[in-house]
Amino acid sequence: MRPATRLAVCAIAVLVPAIAAADEAREAFAAVRDSYLGGLAAHYPVYGTTLGDHRFDDRLDDVSAAGRSAQRAWLAEHQQRLDAIDLADLPVAERTDAELLAHELSSGLWQIDELQAWAWDPLYYNALAGGALYSLMAREFAPLPERLAAATARLEALPQFFVAARAALRPERVPAIHAETALAQHRGVIGIVDALIEPSIGTLDADAAERLRRAIDTARGAATEHEAWLRDQLVPNAAGDFRLGRERYNTKLKYTLNADMTAPAVRRLAEQEYQRVRTEMYDVARDIYAGRYPQSLFPDAPTDAYKQAIIRAALEVAYADSPPRDGVVTAARESLQTTTDFVRAKNLVRIPDAPLEIILMPEFQRGISLAYCDSPGALDKGLATYYAVSPIPDDWTDAQTDGYLREYNYRSIHNLTVHEAMPGHYLQLAHANEYPSVLRAVLQSGTFIEGWAVYTEHVMVDAGYYDDDPLMRLIQLKWYLRAVINAILDQAVHVDGLDRESAMQLLIEGGFQEEREAAGKWIRAQLTSAQLSTYFVGYQQHAALRQEIESLDGDNFNLRAYHDAVLSYGSPPVRYVRNRLLAQRQASASTN
Repeated sequence: MRPATRLAVCAIAVLVPAIAAADEAREAFAAVRDSYLGGLAAHYPVYGTTLGDHRFDDRLDDVSAAGRSAQRAWLAEHQQRLDAIDLADLPVAERTDAELLAHELSSGLWQIDELQAWAWDPLYYNALAGGALYSLMAREFAPLPERLAAATARLEALPQFFVAARAALRPERVPAIHAETALAQHRGVIGIVDALIEPSIGTLDADAAERLRRAIDTARGAATEHEAWLRDQLVPNAAGDFRLGRERYNTKLKYTLNADMTAPAVRRLAEQEYQRVRTEMYDVARDIYAGRYPQSLFPDAPTDAYKQAIIRAALEVAYADSPPRDGVVTAARESLQTTTDFVRAKNLVRIPDAPLEIILMPEFQRGISLAYCDSPGALDKGLATYYAVSPIPDDWTDAQTDGYLREYNYRSIHNLTVHEAMPGHYLQLAHANEYPSVLRAVLQSGTFIEGWAVYTEHVMVDAGYYDDDPLMRLIQLKWYLRAVINAILDQAVHVDGLDRESAMQLLIEGGFQEEREAAGKWIRAQLTSAQLSTYFVGYQQHAALRQEIESLDGDNFNLRAYHDAVLSYGSPPVRYVRNRLLAQRQASASTN
């Protein structure tokens, strides 16, 4: 046999087993993937509705001990099956999906076994009960009678749901802030019925309408009973600590971020960035101040108090340009058109055809934030994304309204629209929904998503949005400082025991936030953990990736092409996108 022939035979002998192993791994993973996707809505029906899997829209999650046991067994089974697969044998895209699934399964088991929010967080049950109804009514994914029939069944199931919730919750483990907030928000569940379900009874035939009326009456009674339990039993006896503590916080942050950053590393980077951003804000504010007062002289070595005063003086100029009390929604509509026109004119990124609608925020969700982005579930194709905007509540005092509009002045509304819609959440998630992997869409990374939205705030101002107005730059920096402080506050509260007074000082003096905005963030920091860090960490990852690729490409770097490429892989953790972009460049270099 000739040497060349012998080498070819040897190569085939090596290649054939490798191909067989790859085929076997792909087949095994496909089975696990399909089983997971097929069972997700069965075990978590409310989540299934939001995803667009409507097979179990007539069910509520089983929050009893037996239900948790079934969920845990299901997660553990899929983890065991996935562990048996050599992920190295999978193609890159499927290996990424498999690693994301492994992370999700591990996180789910940890939440059931260790975090145990089911035993100490009554807001978990409020969110499930409210989401079970709102997710059915918010979008027209099916004819109204079908959605009302599902809502009827869920309303009928609410009494048993609340009984199971009360059995699971341990007052001695429930933090007082969680109990008080759950009581305050509980009536919102029936508020959904009043606002979205009851007005539609007239569209049903007589039998269906009568069944829905009975279900509403039953649900009202169960909700009233549960409210009494929250008020008379849970709130007086809630004795838990809202702080997670170092070990649980570090673990939760690891699962939330799914990034190569430890909690101490996040804290160090955030504290460094806090100082840098405040310095940049002073530089911008000084120029604004000098423009208004040309005779001003600035010290070579200004004190912190001096910097603080100059930044506040410049911010006051932006605050003076605020919409009237009844003009917030109009301002948001106008900003959406302006941001869209700017993105298109600057050719910053491909604008998808997915429908986007501005809606009035449902009344039961108002009073917390000015706006949010509500994208359709990964499996609901062709439905609109909602950019929900809240008008000022009618019962707010002039003082409340003034503080709110200072925080959400015209430039802030523009920045918020960039973040929530264009080219932030709406645009990014519309791109992500084009990716063919359903699993990738289900296991989307909040760090990627929130980081992209913060990154786009920088992109727009860097590109000259709002006519290169330095006040727009200052407001954008203030918003970015908010993301930085979120990451600091997150750990300071749950690990270091930061108290309210110190937190408010950090937010108001350190972050230039209005008192009501800061007070709301203090409450949020007590009620949640880890998620507040996703904005900062995600932005840092996106910014670092952009810098790396721009450096590699040099004069050939194209911002539009870069953005389209980053958004073409769904919403995985940023490191996976980085690996794909670098691999593409290596492959291109080897063929040239």
